[in-house]
Amino acid sequence: MKKLLVILTILTCCIAGNAQQAGTYTYDFLNLANSARVGALGGNQVGLADDDINLVFNNPANLTSAVNTDLTLSYVPYVSDINIFYSGYAHHVEGVGTFGLGIHTINYGNFDRADEDGNLQGTFSAAEYAIQLSYAKKLSQKLHLGISIKPVISSFEQYNSFGLAADIGMMYQSTNQLFSAGLVVKNVGSQISTYNNTYESMPTDVQIGIAKKLAHAPFRLAVTAQDLLDWNLKYSVSNGSGDEIEDGGNNGNAFDQMMRHIALGIEFVPSDNFWVDFGYNHRRRKELGIGSKMSTVGFSWGFGFKVYKFRFSYGSARYHLAGTSNHFSLSTRLSDF
Repeated sequence: MKKLLVILTILTCCIAGNAQQAGTYTYDFLNLANSARVGALGGNQVGLADDDINLVFNNPANLTSAVNTDLTLSYVPYVSDINIFYSGYAHHVEGVGTFGLGIHTINYGNFDRADEDGNLQGTFSAAEYAIQLSYAKKLSQKLHLGISIKPVISSFEQYNSFGLAADIGMMYQSTNQLFSAGLVVKNVGSQISTYNNTYESMPTDVQIGIAKKLAHAPFRLAVTAQDLLDWNLKYSVSNGSGDEIEDGGNNGNAFDQMMRHIALGIEFVPSDNFWVDFGYNHRRRKELGIGSKMSTVGFSWGFGFKVYKFRFSYGSARYHLAGTSNHFSLSTRLSDF
């Protein structure tokens, strides 16, 4: 079992290294937060182990017997008229493992169609869809391994694309369940058909996360390191005169560079029926904030509670002074009925 784990770890890292390519990535919606809890905790937490089916989207190794027959629905009225939907279900088969099905969609809304002279010719819509087929198995009392296969369909007016991606994740959880750590190789794959005979690479990434629940206080801390295939996250933008200039907010400071890879989250969990979440995403704050008035850009928060057999969650993430993203999630366990 240990040899198998080592081989899988080396294999996934090699695949990720080969898949990461320079240039523009397609299907970036795969990296958007899928649920209220994840959105409130900084947008991504791959080392958080809990009986929450929404966490399977970030790390397929979270697909355990603890989420058997769980069903979840999430809705995110994103910026402008963009809407994000996510639904997921899990089913455990004793002696075989746990299976999951998820659907992640983003609808960009309706747009006016016009010719080169500006004459309106009706409207068109744009949307992208990903189906998440997941499987996970317990390798030992403390270790789980999971994989998700994700067919992706993208449609922008007359341009369509189809791709296939995969997530491979591992999760370690201590016997007392106070500490957990996760490793995920995300979005390994390729476009099968392109929009206009132009190939674009997938947003492949390697992410590592840990979470620690305090033994004598109702708090859980979660940290995820992401974008690990590229240390330098600087980018170029136009200065309006046709010249390309580097991101002015990134001055090469090593601490700033490191923090741009980090998503921080903290949970206040006084009981199993109520929780409050806070998060911070440094990269979001540095890239989307306005220097003269940063406000709460990059910060996020949320809460959740259980009533009867249902779990309700709300998350709020500040992306920019002009826009806050609200997340709503509802989940239940069908076997409880």
